[in-house]
Amino acid sequence: MEVTRLGLTPLKGARHETRQSVSLAGTGAVGDRIFCLVDPATQRCLRTVENPRLLQARVTWDGTSLGVVLPTGSAQDRPRGSGQVLEVDYWGRPVRVEVQDGPWAALFSAHLGREVALVSAPPGQVVYGGAVTLVTRPSLRRLGERVGVPVAGARFRATLELDGPDLPAGAEDTWTGRRLRVGQAELTVTGPVYRCAVIDLDPETAVRDLTLLKTLAGERPPGAGLAFGVEAEVSVPGQVRTGDAVVLDG
Repeated sequence: MEVTRLGLTPLKGARHETRQSVSLAGTGAVGDRIFCLVDPATQRCLRTVENPRLLQARVTWDGTSLGVVLPTGSAQDRPRGSGQVLEVDYWGRPVRVEVQDGPWAALFSAHLGREVALVSAPPGQVVYGGAVTLVTRPSLRRLGERVGVPVAGARFRATLELDGPDLPAGAEDTWTGRRLRVGQAELTVTGPVYRCAVIDLDPETAVRDLTLLKTLAGERPPGAGLAFGVEAEVSVPGQVRTGDAVVLDG
């Protein structure tokens, strides 16, 4: 097996961007989802499923400067902590975040049609599920055959996509509890990733164009949950690059 795609997004809910390399830490990919948008009125982190136009945002972060490109405008600046700390709700879990001064709140508010604030979050705190997620190309190809069109892995926003000449579709469903050596890092698979309606949206335009969730529902046993791909924890931190070999232990 080998790594065929790496991806992350600095802003929770924004477009999932392909990377040639990522550094995996205990909290996941470094730089992944370290910012999010908050509704000041409800003190909640915005959810992509409720705000699909978030997917239209292209966001870059080099550790100093945050760049945002939207259909309605763009901005590039250095975030400045305002000192205002909020305790917000993230899928029923409280997270302490800091409001960031800069042009992004006005930019996103205009794009989404609602007032929002840009906040910084501790690494791994606005991540739903495991620190790292994985999907495989054979499983994506099988799903594409069932819906009649190719399915891009970016719909599933996985940290790593894997492929291999002898890798069957669905193989990852048997990996729970096993270890993967990937580049300089090691991962322990913890279980399936349960999905929501975001996977039905085009990962760039946010147009609802497929019925992947319904397709998954039709092939899962009753009560099994709508899962695709697996979650993993980082056992040994390290750098991972596209093309790195992947070894399954155990």
